[in-house]
Parts: sequence; C-alpha cells; structure tokens
Amino acid sequence: MTFSERLAIIEHLIPLIRSAGELVMDVYGTDFVVRDKNDASPVTEADERAEALILPALRTLLPGVPIVAEEAAAAGDIPDVGKLFWLVDPLDGTKEFISRNGEFTINIALIEDGVPTLGVVFAPALDRLFAGAIGNSAFVEDNMGRRNISARSVPPEGLTVVASRSHGDTSALDTFLAGRSVANMRNAGSSLKLCLIAAGEADLYPRLGRTMEWDIAAGHAVLSAAGGGVTTLDGKALAYGKPGFDNPHFVAHGMNEKALVP
Repeated sequence: MTFSERLAIIEHLIPLIRSAGELVMDVYGTDFVVRDKNDASPVTEADERAEALILPALRTLLPGVPIVAEEAAAAGDIPDVGKLFWLVDPLDGTKEFISRNGEFTINIALIEDGVPTLGVVFAPALDRLFAGAIGNSAFVEDNMGRRNISARSVPPEGLTVVASRSHGDTSALDTFLAGRSVANMRNAGSSLKLCLIAAGEADLYPRLGRTMEWDIAAGHAVLSAAGGGVTTLDGKALAYGKPGFDNPHFVAHGMNEKALVP
C-alpha cells in the first residue's frame, strides 16, 4: 500500500471514529452497567456499540481484509490474519471510562507485514484526535483545528515519563528508570500515552505489564509517523499478528533512542 493510499484511508476513518465517539459519549452520560468478561476485564454497552458501528464500515472500506477487534475476540471470534489486517479497540481504557476521568480512546489501526502503518486514536471526552501514517505524517485535531505533530528529542533537563493510570507495577517502573535522568512523571490512561510522546509532550512510556495488540497498535502507528518508536525490552521492533495477540513488555520512545539508555 502506498503512502497516499494510507492517507486516504485515514480521511475515511476520521468521520467513522468520530461517529463511534458520539455513541460512546451517549453511554458515558448515563448510569451504564459494567459487566465482567471471561478474563475479568470490564465491558460496557459503549464498547459494544462502538465496535458494532466500526466493523461493518471497515469491511466496506477494505473488503476481505480481516478485522481483529477486542470484543469480538473476547467472544471467540478471531479471524485468521495474513499480511494485511485491522486491529480495533472500540474503547481502550474502559476503567478510565468507568471512573469518568475522560482518558479513554477509540483505536483503529491497519497492520501490514507485522507493522502498524496507519492509525487513528480518538479521545471523545477530551475532543482530541490523533492520526498518523508511516511516511512521516502525524497530526492532531482538537479545539485548535488540525496541525502536524512530531516526537521530540530528550530535553536537557531530562525525560518526561508517562505511566499507566490504572495499570502497572510501580516498583518495576522504578527499577527500569534507575540511572535515567527523569524530570517529570505523568500518569495517563489508554493509548493516550503513546500519543503524548508523538505530540512531543513526553519522551518515554515503559509498559511493564500485559497488553494486547489492539490496545496499542493505533497509537504505535501515530508515534512511528511522528518520528518515535516502540521496541521490546531487548531493543527489537514490536511486531503484530503474534499468536494470541499478546504483547511482551515494551518501551515507547520519542525522536531518538537516548531515552532507552540509562
């Protein structure tokens, strides 16, 4: 797929993901019911309504391309994937949604040969939309309109590190950061952490806990398009389409990899 084709797909995804955001916000304003899935993670009507809107639209946009989506996967509906497939998280940060702090997102990514080549991340409660395609094109849409974003090099005063608001091991994070110059620590929910690095608002996100591919693929695409990257703890590129779609521990970083060296 060419760069221009990826950009065209993003323009189709933006109104779709915004419509899904409207459904999510409709539920957000109610006394919604929280249920537990088989893995004990929470799910709400918002997750299900957003996914039900997104999946048919993706099938129309790219007919025949498999879709791996969180709620369908939880129900056992996991297609065989090849070199090209979608990853969808209709509501990343369900715990943030339940606690009503606004830091939840809707995520759509396209994977090509194990690489997230385009992604759109929308935080409807914050009205911030991030998008990017491999080829150095990342942008944000918010109350100031659309503007390009790029990851930054680590500033002289040290790293701004983002960590999960609802998940994570504080002692493991402290051990990982030992020896690094850390200027600020910032908590954030969902895939917003990757997008904050893409926007040059943070430098490092070590994830030392379980995640699934659909949790981070769209944010990974945005970050890559903005000049950053995501690697496993041994420095290898994080790949997609793994058996079970589980991720190993990883580190997301900004413009250079100085942040990875203590």
